[in-house]
Amino acid sequence: MMTDSNITRRSFISGGAALAVTASSVVGAPRAAERRLRMALVGTGARGSFTWGQDVVEGYSDVVEIVGLCDINSKRVEAAKKLIGTNAPSFVDFDRMIKETRPDTVMVTTVDATHARYIVRALELGCDVMTEKPFCTDEEQCVSILDAQKKSGKKVTVTFNARHDPEAKKIKGLLMEKAVGDVISVDFHEYLDTSHGADYFRRWHRLKQNSGTLLVHKASHHFDLANWWLDSAPVEVTAFGDLKFYGRNNSFRNTHCRVCPFTQQCKFYWDVTQNQSYVKLYVDCESEDGYLRDGCVWRADINIYDTMSVVVKYENGVLLNYTANTYLP
Repeated sequence: MMTDSNITRRSFISGGAALAVTASSVVGAPRAAERRLRMALVGTGARGSFTWGQDVVEGYSDVVEIVGLCDINSKRVEAAKKLIGTNAPSFVDFDRMIKETRPDTVMVTTVDATHARYIVRALELGCDVMTEKPFCTDEEQCVSILDAQKKSGKKVTVTFNARHDPEAKKIKGLLMEKAVGDVISVDFHEYLDTSHGADYFRRWHRLKQNSGTLLVHKASHHFDLANWWLDSAPVEVTAFGDLKFYGRNNSFRNTHCRVCPFTQQCKFYWDVTQNQSYVKLYVDCESEDGYLRDGCVWRADINIYDTMSVVVKYENGVLLNYTANTYLP
C-alpha cells in the first residue's frame, strides 16, 4: 500500500516501469529506448478507453506502452482503439492477447463481477495486474485472487484514486497530526444527485450480479478512505439496503431512452446521441452484445439498492456510521 501523500500518477506508473525493467534484466536487457512498461488493457468501455487508454497514451507514453486491447465486443474494441489513439493490436480472446503481446502488466477495466476472472488468468500467465476498483464482488472471488497471487508471486494493485484527492490527503494529514484529537466515531454520508446517481441505474451496474450493488462498486471508495484515515481494519459490519426510488418505483418504464414513448414526461430522459464518444463505444456496438448505455432507470429488473446504511466497528474501537443515497437534488 502506498502511503506517500505526494505520490503522483506519473511516479506511480514510472515505478511500475522501473520494476518491469529490473525484472527484464534477468532474461536480457532491452535497448534503453524500449524500456517502457508494457501494458495490456482488457475492458474498453469509457473507463478503460479514456482513463486508462487515452490518458496513458497522451500523458505517459514515455514510460508506458500499450501493447494490446481486449474486449468481448469486437466492434467496441476497434472503436476504442481509434478513440485512444493507439496502434496496439485488438483482441476478443484474452489468452491470445497475453500470449501474443507479452505484457508486463494487465489493466482490468471490465464489468466488476468479471474482474476476478481476468486477474486470476493474468497472474497464471505471468503478468502483474492493475485493476479498477472494486477488487472483486464477493468473498469467493477474493479468495481465488489471493490464492492466484500467492502462487504466482506477481503483484496485484487496486486503483483507489479517491485517496489522492487533495481533500482526502488533507484529512489524512490532519488525523496523523491529531489536529482533532483521537477519533472516536465517524459519520460518512454520500449524497448522489439525480444526475450522477441516476446513471448507475442506466448502466450494467443496475444488476447486482454485475456490480455487487453500489455498496461494492461505489462505496468501496468510501470504505477504503475510512480504513486509510483511521489506519485500522473493520471487525464487525452491519448493513442495510433497499430500492426506494428507481426501478419498480414508478408507474411507467421502457427498455431505453431512445425508443421510449414517455420522453416528454420522464425527468430522467437522457439522449446518449449527444455524446459522440458514447455513440462510437456503445450505440454503434449494440449489435454485438445488446448492451444499451441509455437504459431506463425504471426497468423492472433493477436489483441494486439506491438507499444504503452501514455501521462498522474497527479494531481500534472507532465506530463508523455510513449512508449513501442516489436520488437527491
